[in-house]
Amino acid sequence: MLHRRQFLQQSAALTLLTAGWNRRGWCSDTPAEELPPVRAITRAPGHHWFGYYDKLQFDPTNTKVLGMKTNFEHRSPKPDDEIEIGYVDLANNDEWVRLGATTAWCWQQGCMLQWLPGSSSKVIWNERGSHHYQSRIYDLSTGESQLLDSAIYTLAPDGKSAITTDFRRLNDVRPGYGYTGLADPYKDELTPHASGIWKIDLQTGTSELLISIAQVAALGPSLPDMQGAKHWFNHLLINPDGSRFTFLHRWKPVNSRVAFRTRMLTARRDGSDLFVIDPSGETSHFVWRDPETITAWTKPQGKPFGFYHLRDRTAEVEAVGAGVMTVNGHNTYLTGLEATPTAWILNDTYPDQARLQHPYLFHVPTGQKYPLGHFHSPPAYTGEWRCDNHPRSTPNGRLACIDSPHGGNGRQLYLIDLEPVLRFYHDPT
Repeated sequence: MLHRRQFLQQSAALTLLTAGWNRRGWCSDTPAEELPPVRAITRAPGHHWFGYYDKLQFDPTNTKVLGMKTNFEHRSPKPDDEIEIGYVDLANNDEWVRLGATTAWCWQQGCMLQWLPGSSSKVIWNERGSHHYQSRIYDLSTGESQLLDSAIYTLAPDGKSAITTDFRRLNDVRPGYGYTGLADPYKDELTPHASGIWKIDLQTGTSELLISIAQVAALGPSLPDMQGAKHWFNHLLINPDGSRFTFLHRWKPVNSRVAFRTRMLTARRDGSDLFVIDPSGETSHFVWRDPETITAWTKPQGKPFGFYHLRDRTAEVEAVGAGVMTVNGHNTYLTGLEATPTAWILNDTYPDQARLQHPYLFHVPTGQKYPLGHFHSPPAYTGEWRCDNHPRSTPNGRLACIDSPHGGNGRQLYLIDLEPVLRFYHDPT
């Protein structure tokens, strides 16, 4: 277990204490502010990252940090580009431990690498077969693995099943989120009946199509620019009690400069009881706050862009962080704080005009925002191969990990100590 004293000793050289940046990437010309300690836990050679923000990156002991490693940046993956899969052992001087490799990956979400919920030794990631994508469950304690005949997107909280969508179609319509190497067999279909969302049994490997793209594209209330557009699904997430899931329905409007429009839907785990929880066309990043509520960046009808609580199967909408969380980001909750499991939102920003990214904590009861750092993202990190911070927290809610290229060695994993912020809230003096 990494003790706080060890963390502070190892992070002293990288602690961010001010907000501006000089030519080396550290601040020098703006008023000082106290920020929590941060340190790199991966380093060159190689570029390390984890990807999306809604996956389990840390094991239950908070000491094993999953990640991926590649030897290049700043271009799209090619079919034969392989990444290494491993973890950082915080309890053993940040040793990088290799677990495997895959050619099924993308810059934004990696290979869906994550810990199996409820397990201290099993992880899962996606791989590419000869005709379709697959997933592998690997047991760190035994070295044994199980190859499943379907790729996964998001896991049920009991670790026994998953849901997924077609990464071939994703790569066709949104590079950076799908996988290269296999062509979409329904590329020429605007709303295919045979493509959509599948449920996967992680014990048997069997899969079942739950919802088709054609079914959702025909579901009202529709928006005018859905007609004649090409449709797909993205960003699936099962709720905390495993009873329902949510997903984004996206389409590319015809003769429009807009990249895509978006509706958010929810459904029961068997695909029934479909509900359009956000019909605005503007849904972006989101997370389940509880089994009945989603916190999302969107623009409800008649309201400004912002973060909102959306109540499932109702029309209830409530603003959160108005005037404080004013830009889009990758939001989650610090779930390890038992007394207040939804009091803290962990979030970030895209690069601002100075190319600075700003991860932060937002305290929901008081409306206070606490910065965690200001990290420079060089101009080369843009578009498909940008490096979002995508902050992820430990199960106990005391540490956060981000992806960032600010240290000058390409994208690497950085650990942020959240204790100073949490302690300040309890004892502001």
